[in-house]
Amino acid sequence: MKRVPRLLLATGLCAGLNAALAFDLQGHRGARGLAPENTLPAFERALALGVTTLELDIAITRDGVLVIHHDLTLNPDTTRDASGEWLAQRGPAIHSLTWAQLQTYDVGRLKPGSDYGRRYPEQQPADGARIPRLADLFELVKRSGNGKVRFAIETKLAPDKPDETPPPQPFAQAVVGEIRKAGLARRASILSFDWRTLQVVQKIAPEIPTVYLSAQQRWLDNIGANTPGGSRWTAGFQLREHGSIPKMIKAAGGAYWSVFHGDLDVQKVKEAQALGLKVLVWTVNDPALMARMIGYGVDGLITDRPDMAIDVLKRNGIQW
Repeated sequence: MKRVPRLLLATGLCAGLNAALAFDLQGHRGARGLAPENTLPAFERALALGVTTLELDIAITRDGVLVIHHDLTLNPDTTRDASGEWLAQRGPAIHSLTWAQLQTYDVGRLKPGSDYGRRYPEQQPADGARIPRLADLFELVKRSGNGKVRFAIETKLAPDKPDETPPPQPFAQAVVGEIRKAGLARRASILSFDWRTLQVVQKIAPEIPTVYLSAQQRWLDNIGANTPGGSRWTAGFQLREHGSIPKMIKAAGGAYWSVFHGDLDVQKVKEAQALGLKVLVWTVNDPALMARMIGYGVDGLITDRPDMAIDVLKRNGIQW
């Protein structure tokens, strides 16, 4: 019998060994803990480390260009204007700017003294970095020669801010079109907190897996268990009608559940997997927490520090 490492036994990771061969290590926004989020340098760093999936966020400019950016608006903690000055407040919505206008902003460094900057002290700046197009990332990966890495592409829109993004249908159509144009449908998945886009993807691109994001926290709750009238985020699938989030996702036709780590336990993982769902957990940056989540039997980790995650996986003999 193959010897099981001591830490594996101590953390209960044995339960995850059978799934280890398919374990998905996702670099969150590239590798946000090591390089500026959602920039080409961050994706280059993640590729060099050897992640299985590049996780990223999509916005759409006024002239229809798909760009990689997390917030619906320009973030003053990551953005400098053409003169090199930090934005004094939230900038305009990405959807209100043309591609050319967006390229005047530098997103290659965290603002000194900001809460965001303090959270990622090891992030190395890349002054001059611009918000890239999705097509730029596809080209970067092609040039790298990596023919296996996958793309987890999140549609960034919100039902309570309809004026800041395109509607779900054209948003989903644009993302699917760009993926197919690059010939990467078999290496992509589309994820969202706003499940309306995922419903569109399932209809127009059944070959692309959908990943249903969830959080039930004060700072973000798209499930709305106690919301009168139900959640506006979940495309009509309500917790009170299905009894659990995995059952909601199964009814919605999803393939993956991507859940905030603070909302997860081993029973929920088992329930989701029994329904045929893969379980991903985000955003896990502490090695001890990584070990605990793997011990739950999750199918993948989403992390700002793929370097730390790789160390944890290696120590426990888990392949990714």
